Amino acid sequence: MSRDELTVGPTFEGIIGDSPALRAVLRSVRKVAGVETTVLLTGETGTGKELIARAIHDASPRKGKPLVKVNCGAIPQALVESELFGHERGAFTGALQRRIGRFEMADGGTLFLDEVGELPLDTQVKLLRVLQEQEFERVGGTRSMKVDVRIIAATNRDLEAEVAAGRFRRDLFYRLNVFPVRIPTLRERGTDIPLLVNHFLAHLQRKLAKPLQRVTPESMERMQAYSWPGNIRELQNVLERSCVMAMTPVVEIEDALVALPVARPTNGAITTLDENERAHIRRALAATGGRIHGPRGAANILDINPSTLRSRMEKLGIEAA
Repeated sequence: MSRDELTVGPTFEGIIGDSPALRAVLRSVRKVAGVETTVLLTGETGTGKELIARAIHDASPRKGKPLVKVNCGAIPQALVESELFGHERGAFTGALQRRIGRFEMADGGTLFLDEVGELPLDTQVKLLRVLQEQEFERVGGTRSMKVDVRIIAATNRDLEAEVAAGRFRRDLFYRLNVFPVRIPTLRERGTDIPLLVNHFLAHLQRKLAKPLQRVTPESMERMQAYSWPGNIRELQNVLERSCVMAMTPVVEIEDALVALPVARPTNGAITTLDENERAHIRRALAATGGRIHGPRGAANILDINPSTLRSRMEKLGIEAA
C-alpha cells in the first residue's frame, strides 16, 4: 500500500478518514511518535499498518533518517538472518560478497518489522539481543556492531496465543509490546468508506485515463454494508476492477462484492482466532477454486506470500485442493 492511501487531519499526511476509530489510533500515534518507545501494531491484514508506521516515523525526531521495512513473512527462512543482520563474504554457499543487513540500513532511523510473528525461533533470539544491547554480528562475522535503531513491529497474529503455543518467545513479546496500537478494521470505519472511495477514484482516474466521477448510490450502500475481510486493500482492488469494467463515469460496483462476507458467529458465540482464520482462508480458496498462486490465487486475495499461506494452511489443518 502506498503512503498516500490513507490521510487524516492536518498532521498526518497520507491518511484518509475521520472515523472515531481512526482518530483514536492517531491520538496514540501523536503520543508515542516523539519518544523512543518500541511500538507493536496489531490488526487484520490490509488495515494500513505500514501507513501508521510511516506516520510514527515521520512525526518522530528520526524523520530525516531512513525508514526501512522488512516483511518477515516473505523472506525464506534460510535467509532471514542475512536479510536482517547482513553477512560476510563466504559466510555460506552463494555469499560471494559482504552484504549490509536491514539493521545497518536503518541505523539512526526506524526499522519496521512487518509480520514479525513469522520469524523463526532462532532468529527471535538474535532479534531480542539487538533490542536489549543495540548490537549484532553479521552472519559469518566475529565483530559486534553497534546500531541505533527504533523498532516498530506489526502482526496480524495473536502473539500472546503464539507465546502460549511455543511459537513466539515470551521475552521478545514483552520487548515488542511496550506500546501496543491496534489498527481498526474497515468494518469499524464505515464512515470512512466514502472518503476512501473518492480518494481511490481520483487515483484510478489518472491511472486508467478514464473520466471516473463517482460510484452509484446503490454501490456505495453495498460497500458500506459489506464486511470487508480484506479491509482497505480489498476495497482498493474491488474498486479498481469495477473501474476497469466501467463504461461510464458513474461506476457500478460488481455484484461479487457480497460473495465473500465474513462469517458471523451464531447465538452470540465468539469463535477463536484460529477458527476465524481457518474460515477466512477457506472462503478465499473457495472463491479461487483452490488456487493458491498467481494473480487470481488465494494468496493474492489475502495479500500474503504464497509460502506463508501454505504454512498457515498446514498449521490450521486446511488441505490444498
